[in-house]
Amino acid sequence: MHPFRKYILNYNTLNEDEWQLIEKCLSRKHYKKGDVILESGKICRKLYFLEEGFLKFYVFRDGEKVSKFFTEAPYCFTSQRSFTTDTPTNDNIEALQDSVVWEMSKEKAFQLLELPHWSEFVRKLIQEVQFYTEQILEEAQNNTAEERYKKLVEEKSSILENAPLKDIASYLGIAPQSLSRIRKKYWTDQRKLT
Repeated sequence: MHPFRKYILNYNTLNEDEWQLIEKCLSRKHYKKGDVILESGKICRKLYFLEEGFLKFYVFRDGEKVSKFFTEAPYCFTSQRSFTTDTPTNDNIEALQDSVVWEMSKEKAFQLLELPHWSEFVRKLIQEVQFYTEQILEEAQNNTAEERYKKLVEEKSSILENAPLKDIASYLGIAPQSLSRIRKKYWTDQRKLT
């Protein structure tokens, strides 16, 4: 089964005719580690599905890269504001590993909204993105860097395995030296518990 179809089925049913129409709208691209999939200042006109790989979403603030979040396959993504409003994005999306990405043009994605199951999938996907965006913002506002690091270790270890430490520090909103101190303390505390 096509990986994107399998992904859609996590959200909604899909009959064979609908899938055939969707599949015709997809094109497969390979990105090397370090390739930028979407660059700030550009208008995002594609919906993407990450079949294989690991990505970093970041913005530039005062000339520095600030990591917003990371994602691993399978994952469907776009720059939502840019995609829906045809305005330049602030987001940059970079492959942190060699990655396989399926792409669909905005025009085709919108045409497919006539399919009830596709429309329902898109609606649920938007709700999920909004939920996770709110969750990330709440964690950044309400949790310390130590608490956020602990959550990464316990719930999102793939980030620790795939993202450079400087990007993780940026994501946590701290200097790399502070991350080193937090990591050391966390693992020292863990050894005391065992």
